[in-house]
Amino acid sequence: MDNNAPIGVFDSGVGGLSILGEIRRLLPDEHLIYLADSAHCPYGIKHLPEIRQRTLVVAGYLIELGAKMIVVACNSACAAGLDQIREVHPEVPVVGVEPAVKPACNRTRNGKIGVLATKLTLTGAKFSSLVEQYGSGIEVYTQPAPGLVELVESGKVADPEAEDLLHQYLDPLLERQVDTIVLGCTHYPFLRPLIQKIAGPKVLILDTGAAVARQTRRVLEQKGIRNLGGTPGIDHFYTSGEPAEVAKVVKLLWKSGQEIVVRKAAV
Repeated sequence: MDNNAPIGVFDSGVGGLSILGEIRRLLPDEHLIYLADSAHCPYGIKHLPEIRQRTLVVAGYLIELGAKMIVVACNSACAAGLDQIREVHPEVPVVGVEPAVKPACNRTRNGKIGVLATKLTLTGAKFSSLVEQYGSGIEVYTQPAPGLVELVESGKVADPEAEDLLHQYLDPLLERQVDTIVLGCTHYPFLRPLIQKIAGPKVLILDTGAAVARQTRRVLEQKGIRNLGGTPGIDHFYTSGEPAEVAKVVKLLWKSGQEIVVRKAAV
């Protein structure tokens, strides 16, 4: 595997940019390919077999583009198809994401945590396993949050509409006096300022972006494929949706100062 080859990162839409940003900060020499499967977004409301098929198609496309590693930057996609990607492409290392249940259970002060995520993530075996493994003695309150992904996809990350919808989902958790809230979808970190505003400064908000970036670095080093060329990596963006529309939101969320070009992906 060529160390200079890119890392392929994908999500149902633009939410995985929250993961991509952490990878870029930690691994400045790496070339990155990001694919937003916008034509099939959101994943979290679809049936598991459909999402599993999409994850295999998108991961395969990134490998065709030369990706040396795949990062599945979507909790729903990981719940549905992470193991299948590894089975079909054993030659390519794959890193996934999972809700930050473990750190939330470790850091809660009053033993009450809330988890904001898609229905598919919250009903998946992986999430149940995390709660069973780390949630002993902890009250874990879950909250499906339909509509938030669509708001981020349209760039409405600071709109009154987003704040109103967040109140619907956060208020029940806050009434239960949770002191820690897990953002169990990679889209949600882009709503963090509003979430923190509603929750208040004493509530800890957790996501897994930095942890995924660290795991990506560990795997690259274990496999001997980390790029240490000393020159800044290049970012490439693709979408299965309408490139011009997706580019508008990428420019809003990906604040790199570079020109943003989103290409059409044949998936």
